[in-house]
Amino acid sequence: MSIRRLPEHLVNRIAAGEVVERPASALKELVENAIDAGATRIAVTLAAGGIDLIDVADDGCGMAPAEMRLALERHATSKLPDDAIDRVTTLGFRGEALPSIASVAHVTLESRVRGAEGWQLVIDNGRIASEGPAALPPGTRVRVERLFERVPARRKFLRTARSEYGACLDALRRLAMARPDIAFSLEHDGRRVFSVAAVEGRPDRVAALTDSALVDNCVAIDLDREGLRLGGIASLPTFNRGVADHQYLFVNGRPVKDRLLAGAVRGAYAELLARDRHAVVALFLDVPADAVDVNVHPAKTEVRFREPGMVRGLIVSGLRRALDAEGFRSVQRPSEAALGMWRPEPAAPPAPTLWGEQGGAAGTPAMVADRRSSFAPPPQARAEPAYAPPPESTSFPLGVARGQVAKTYIVAEAEDGLVIVDQHAAHERLVLERLRAGMAGQGVSSQALLLPEVVEIDEAGCDRLEARAGELAELGLQLERFGPRAMLVRGVPGPLGQSDVHGLIADLADELGAYDDALSLKERIDHVAATMACHGSVRAGRVLSVAEMNALLREMEATPHSGQCNHGRPTWVKLAHGDIEKLFGRR
Repeated sequence: MSIRRLPEHLVNRIAAGEVVERPASALKELVENAIDAGATRIAVTLAAGGIDLIDVADDGCGMAPAEMRLALERHATSKLPDDAIDRVTTLGFRGEALPSIASVAHVTLESRVRGAEGWQLVIDNGRIASEGPAALPPGTRVRVERLFERVPARRKFLRTARSEYGACLDALRRLAMARPDIAFSLEHDGRRVFSVAAVEGRPDRVAALTDSALVDNCVAIDLDREGLRLGGIASLPTFNRGVADHQYLFVNGRPVKDRLLAGAVRGAYAELLARDRHAVVALFLDVPADAVDVNVHPAKTEVRFREPGMVRGLIVSGLRRALDAEGFRSVQRPSEAALGMWRPEPAAPPAPTLWGEQGGAAGTPAMVADRRSSFAPPPQARAEPAYAPPPESTSFPLGVARGQVAKTYIVAEAEDGLVIVDQHAAHERLVLERLRAGMAGQGVSSQALLLPEVVEIDEAGCDRLEARAGELAELGLQLERFGPRAMLVRGVPGPLGQSDVHGLIADLADELGAYDDALSLKERIDHVAATMACHGSVRAGRVLSVAEMNALLREMEATPHSGQCNHGRPTWVKLAHGDIEKLFGRR
């Protein structure tokens, strides 16, 4: 077989496999070009998640007609004036993006230099179809249509338009965070998604693109060490999410996804967050150009540091120092409307249980009726009237409740020692097992809400929930779309009782985003059910009656796996009589 040179259009198409994996990749490259051109405004328009159309318009320096033709050649770039590839200061520099995109789509390239006439080039899958004058303001506009239309092997591997749109939105968000001095707008299928003006402060830009509450629940990061500088914002530990999709990392203004940086964030929050919760951070790392290699991959989302240990230490130290400086600060006080949703505990002990039919005795019907008609103030301590003789501790493995400590831990007396139960962790496990049992049987019953609740979350989260609404209904969660950024909840799983509906929907949206669309909820039932169980369980800080505490203990004894919570931690511990005697020096 003889060796031959591949034709230019085929070389570009091969290169496109690395540079342009999906619409989000093409969008990222085009927006980076706009930023490098000195734009102060960038407008993006998408159709069908970028599969049918990606339109990027900027007010940058523009290109002359001859430069436009040269820009369509591989490895032709204005961003590398010399051969010092290890000192790159621009986002783009390889000169591959535009010819790669043009080789696998129908591209219209329009540009105008200030003081000159505009020009247009039309490229049809690598071949110039037409060119001529164009009317447009100074700057550049790139219109990419029908991506991979003539490369069916690539097009069939694209995901749904909804999934591709989510990836495009994420890519543009990251670039907009990196440059708060540039105004950005995004329109998708004729609807304005967001529009952010140029601002000076990074916290305001990050909050505008993620969660407006972040501004009041974050700490500022500012640390310099040996020529490296770390800036940005990080959420308080109590302001967290179910997945790490709101962790944004930038190196010299370039959005990156780096395991070293992500691991450093986990390390900084290791002792402050549960293992299944994740901080919200936007970290901006500035390092000398010769201390980082951005030429690791054509997509330029990976970097390699000359001294990775120093970089990791800088991030961990910067985050911990900022968090430690805030002392006991927590998430800001909720609104008065939210506080009004809390319901006070009844003055008298309620009827037996909140956990089903396995609760302990609560007295005769006459006693219950007498208690309901009583308006006496609640006792000032945890002691309660003995309406009936307390049960014998010898009858139950986990003993009988004797009280509650810190409104969080149940103290019970067993035949062979003292049992302490974490009420939230224990009930979380019980709810999870009920959901599992329901799914294994006839399904989980749904409890209709008297007034349906509207829950506002981001558009991508609504898309994920809407796509899984049928499967969630099998778990007892009845919901439907209520506009671009809201879901209407009509019913919740029966085993959850009075749960935190808003927190449940937000965390489920996060959970669904953590695994591939091809997997069904049944294949990830433990994760989804565990998220539901967390929001349906008795919270720490809630005062329980003795009857409720005993009901919880009895159900624990009858439920498999109740000795550990959904996150692997113990739900109860026991101090044997001998251990107690050792504490007091009796043996």
